[in-house]
Formats: sequence, structure tokens, C-alpha cells
Amino acid sequence: MIMYMLMLLTAACVSYAATWGARLIGDRLELFSPIRSRDTHSHQVSRLGGLGIFAGFLVALIVASQSFFVKDIFHGNASPWGVLAGAGVIVVVGLADDLLDLRWWVKLIGQSAAASVVAIWGVRMTVIPFVPEPIRVESDIVRIVLTAGLIVTTMNAFNFIDGLDGLAAGVAIIGGVAFFLTAYWVHRNAPLTDYSDLATLLTAVVVGSCVGFLPHNWFPSKIFMGDSGAMLIGLLMASAGIVSTGQITSGLYDRANGIPTIIPILLPFAVLFLPLLDLSLAVVRRTALGRSPWSADRGHLHHKLMDIGYSHRTAVLLMYMWTCILAFGGLAFAVFPWQIVLAVDLLATLVMGLITAWPYLSRRDVQEVR
Repeated sequence: MIMYMLMLLTAACVSYAATWGARLIGDRLELFSPIRSRDTHSHQVSRLGGLGIFAGFLVALIVASQSFFVKDIFHGNASPWGVLAGAGVIVVVGLADDLLDLRWWVKLIGQSAAASVVAIWGVRMTVIPFVPEPIRVESDIVRIVLTAGLIVTTMNAFNFIDGLDGLAAGVAIIGGVAFFLTAYWVHRNAPLTDYSDLATLLTAVVVGSCVGFLPHNWFPSKIFMGDSGAMLIGLLMASAGIVSTGQITSGLYDRANGIPTIIPILLPFAVLFLPLLDLSLAVVRRTALGRSPWSADRGHLHHKLMDIGYSHRTAVLLMYMWTCILAFGGLAFAVFPWQIVLAVDLLATLVMGLITAWPYLSRRDVQEVR
């Protein structure tokens, strides 16, 4: 745990300092995000924050490769460097989009290229999570296609949810912590001679990079992470999930104090539920209106919260709370009896649903009285 925490702290410190530098460069060169009708900000803000997040990840990964305990992850394993290479590609694509506003199909090609780099030289989807038995994927071509498709989907999900100050970074921190605790707990309680794990390292570094970035991005934001930061987080979270999912058939999750095999299947979806839900609703909404699924609008979940009366900060905090319920509610299945967890999760969901809808319900009651 200590070494993972040191890597998290390294990523946080580097990310904080690098984001500060990116702020200075962006402000000096006036590389500001345009203020559009759908945007929630009213002042000029730079979009170079992805550079700070990437710097935290890059430095922490290099330090990890030379550090006690976690350096074992890199011995005879090219996956970490494949993930780093894919991250570098997506940051370049994201920066180009932030500065030049690329066409959607050009950005999609860039996303596919970054995801393919990870799939070819990094991690691959070897197992399709399925209940009651996971399905093994034997073909390398199918593995690469599945991996790239999952990474592209997750990148776009995080890109879509990045619409309010601190939202995407906070969601990544909460989900990453739940993911980290699960992966670490499993490996510490399994009969292994080497407890180091790439999924645990990736989530620790992602959380650290976002922790360092968040103070600059909290409302009112001093800098945006832009597409480069949002897509980078999506790529790293998806890569960690793929590594974790690939361990299902190894028996690791069965040996760790009887942890249910469904947890590595459930948790990635629970952690990414809000971004993926927002992505799915956006695609359906835009397609139904005869528009491109990649065209921007003001119909995302966080926009809806503000439309019914929540302030900017309150809407972000509500999204945080929903992420906590989903992420840690999924994690709890690994520790407590499923009947108790299910009951608590349903109660928490009901309470949060009422809290979320309260401005709308109260306004409707007032209108009925009038």
C-alpha cells in the first residue's frame, strides 16, 4: 500500500505543478476555450489542463518502473509502456481538437489510433465478462478490436461528462479509489508471491493525477482539462478495467477470501455508469433529432440538474454522490453479504433520487397549488 500511495502522491504533486505551468502558458498565449451558448462558464479559460494530468501520469509511471515493489510490474511486461504510448497519442489528438476544433470523424480516427496502440502493445481483452461463466477470447484480432472499441467508448463517455468545473476529475477520483481498493484488497488476500499489479498501479496514478489537477479546475475553474484530459482519463480507466477483467479466469478472485467472481465484472460498469449513461442518452437524443451523435448540445445529465434549479457546485456534488453510491455500492458486494448490500444500495438510490428530483417536485407542487 505504501508504494502505491507514494506513486499516487508523486502523480498528484507533478500534476499540480504541471497544471500550474499549463495555466501560465495557456493564459500567456491566450489559448482560451470559446464561450458558446451551451457552456456554463462566462470567463476566458485555457484548455491545456490535459498536459498537467499527462505529466503526472508520465512521471509517476517512470518513477514506479524504478521503485521498490512496483517495479516488478514492468519486468518482462510491455503493457505499462503500451498504455503510456497510447496515452501520449490521445493527448496529442486531444490537444489538436482543443486548439483546432477537429471534425468528429478526424477525432474518432485519432481515438481509434490511440486505443489500437494500447491494444497492440499494451493490454488486451482476453475475457468477456458474462454470468455465470466468462467467455474466453482466443483470437488476437478479436481481442484487439474489442479492446480498442471499449477504450474508445470509455474515452468518449468521460469526454461527454466533462461539462462542469471539477466534474470529470472528481468522478474519476471517486471511481478510481473504489477500483484501487478492490484490486489491492484482492491481491493482498490471495496466495501470491508477487502482490504487485498493473491495474492497482494505473488506478493509483490516475487518482493522483486528478487530485493534483482538481484544485485548478474547481469552480470557478482556472483551467479546463479539455478533450486531451478527459480522453486520457477514459483511456487509463478503461485500461485498468481491462487488466482487472482479464484476471477473472485466473482463479485470483476465487481464492481471495471467497470474493465473488462477479465483482470484477460489476465494478467497472458501476464506476463508469454515469459517464456511459450520459454517452448513451446523448447518442439516442441526437440521433432521434437527426443529428450526428458527436454534435454538441446542452442536454447532458449535469445540464439537466442545472436546468431544474441546482447551482453549478451543487450539481457537481450531486454527481459525486451518485458516483459514490454506484462505485462503493458495487465494492461493498465484495465485503458484506449481498442481501444487506443490495438493500442498502436500493435505499441509498431511492433517497438520492428524491434529493436529485426535489427542486422539480417542489416547483411542480407550488404550480399545482397556484
